[in-house]
Amino acid sequence: MIYPITLIPSVSWPFDLASINNTMPADPEVLARMSTVKHIILVLSGKGGVGKSTVASQLAVGLLSKGNKVGVLDIDLCGPSLPRMFGVQNANIHNCDEGWVPVYLHEQRLAIMSIAFLLEHEDDAVVWRGPKKTAMIKQMLTDVRWGELDYLIIDTPPGTSDEHLTIVKALAGVNPDGAVLVTTPQGVALADVRREASFCKKAKLPILGVVENMSGFVCPHCEECYNLFSTGGGERLATEIGSPFLGRVPIDPGFGDAVGQGKSFQDEETSGQTRTAIKTVLENVLAQVPQTP
Repeated sequence: MIYPITLIPSVSWPFDLASINNTMPADPEVLARMSTVKHIILVLSGKGGVGKSTVASQLAVGLLSKGNKVGVLDIDLCGPSLPRMFGVQNANIHNCDEGWVPVYLHEQRLAIMSIAFLLEHEDDAVVWRGPKKTAMIKQMLTDVRWGELDYLIIDTPPGTSDEHLTIVKALAGVNPDGAVLVTTPQGVALADVRREASFCKKAKLPILGVVENMSGFVCPHCEECYNLFSTGGGERLATEIGSPFLGRVPIDPGFGDAVGQGKSFQDEETSGQTRTAIKTVLENVLAQVPQTP
C-alpha cells in the first residue's frame, strides 16, 4: 500500500532568523574583538566546489595590494583550504597575553586563521557535531588577536546550517557589510545559491552581489576564452534576487595551478583575462561597501 506524504509547509528554524541582526543581544566579547575591524565581508554559496575559498583568498590579495590590512577567517571547519591557498599549510598559531596570534604574511598586513593550524596532521578529519562547531567559530572570533584591520574576509562552508547560523548570530550588533555569493553557471549550483540568498534575506544579511565562477575556459596556449559549458547563470541569478552582478571568472589552468601553490591571480601563471576578471570583481565588491576614513 502506498501512503500519501505530508509535505512540510515551511522550515522551522531554531530561532527567528529575521530577528538576529535586529533584536538579539550582541556578544560583548565579539564586539570588543571586532571593534578594530572596519569592514567584514562573508563569502557564501550554498553549493560546494564552486570556488568560495578561491574568491575569498583572491579578494584578500586584491585588498592587500591596495594598501589595506586584511584578515581572513576560515570557518569551513571540515574542509579548510585557505592555508594551502596562501602557502602556509605547515604554519602554527601561538598564544600571547591577548589571545591566539594568527598566521601573518606580508609584513603582518595579512592575518590568517583556520582550524587547519590546530590539526596535528594536515589530513586529519574534523568530525564534530553542531555544538562543537559553534564553540570553535565563536572562539575564532573572540580569542584571536586580530588587531586593527581594514577588512576581515570570512570564508564559509557550503550550505545554510550550523556554521552559517553561528557566524550570523555571533556578528549580531557588529553589522557586517554583507555577503558575496559565489556560483557556477550551471542550474544545479544556481538552485543551491538561490537558497543561500534566501538565507541572507531571512537573516537580514546584505548581499553585496553574485560572482559567476568557472564561467568559460581560458586556453593555456592562446588565452582565448571558450564557453565549453553554460554561461550567464550567475548574472541571471543576480537579476532574479535583485542584487548586483559582480563579474564572471573563467576556468584558467594557470590560475588554478598558481592558487594550489600558494600564489595569486597577480602571478605570471595567470592569464591576462583572469587577472582582469578578478580585478573587476574586486572593484565591484568595493563599490558596494561603504567606505570609512
